Formats: sequence, structure tokens, C-alpha cells
Amino acid sequence: MKQVQFVKDAFPDMHAATVFWDEISADQWKAARDAGARLGVRLAGIELREQPYDYEQALAQTPLGHRGNLIVMTSPFLFRDRDRLAEFALRHRMVSMFAFREWVEVGGLLSYGPSITRMYRHAAEYVDRIARGAKPADLPIEQPTNFELVVNLKTAKALGITIPTTLLARADEIIE
Repeated sequence: MKQVQFVKDAFPDMHAATVFWDEISADQWKAARDAGARLGVRLAGIELREQPYDYEQALAQTPLGHRGNLIVMTSPFLFRDRDRLAEFALRHRMVSMFAFREWVEVGGLLSYGPSITRMYRHAAEYVDRIARGAKPADLPIEQPTNFELVVNLKTAKALGITIPTTLLARADEIIE
């Protein structure tokens, strides 16, 4: 899982992190856990079960050594809570990594993933093709091919951390 790799690249001294996931993102949690093992990062996976998710309670379940870094998996419910999660991570002074730029735009530190805007545009192209007579069964299933790394320097400053220039050079967008 590339998000774990980017956090490790940005903070090489990181050896542990908390991962929030839910039933919808269970496969992502498994991929993150495997990536963490390869990278030497111990991940404490906290499954969020009851709506609305109680992030304070989830953090209380996290081992103390894992509380400095937060990686959030993707699901509609976690995306819905992006403002709460970004504020939560900042309040607890946690380095945060998310899958979509929308989290970083509201105060998260880092994101790496496909562009939702591009995916919607691509979906609109499919709708247009269907409206023009294409059969849905004849259209190929496609995975996102463009991924973006977004960094929020305002959040980094609020946390009192420095993002390495090597990571900034790889970023598709830097929010200042």
C-alpha cells in the first residue's frame, strides 16, 4: 500500500502507526498491514464499527507507541467524516495520511490516491457513450491510472514538522 510507503519515506524514524478502517475498507487494511510488515512499521488496526464513528474511543484503544501517526483507509463513511478526521489528527498532533486530496484540503497532512474529480469525469464519459448507444456490457472495466500526492504545509507547520524536500519534489500539489 503506497500510503504507508509515503509516510515512511517522509518520516524514516516512524516505526508505528494507527490505521482506522471499517468493514468496507477491510481489504485496504490487509494491504496496509502487509506493506507495514515489509517496511518495518508496526500498524495498530482499529476497526470502526458503529455509526457515527467515535474516533476518540478508537484512539483510546490504540497502543501508546502508535498514536503519533494516523493512516485512514477509504470508505464512504470515512470520506464523509473527512473534516472531523483532519481536525482530530491535528488536535492529537498526529501525522496523517489519507487516500484523497479532499482530506488534505480540509487540514489533513498527506494524501496519495486517485483523483475523485478525474474518476467522475471518466464516469461521465461512460454515461455519454451509453447515451449515444454503447452497450454497458461492451465497455471495459477500468482502474484509475493517475494518482496524486498532495501535501498540506499549513498542517505541517501547525504540527511543527518539516516535510522532506524529496517528498515535496514528488508532490503533485502543495497546499501552503
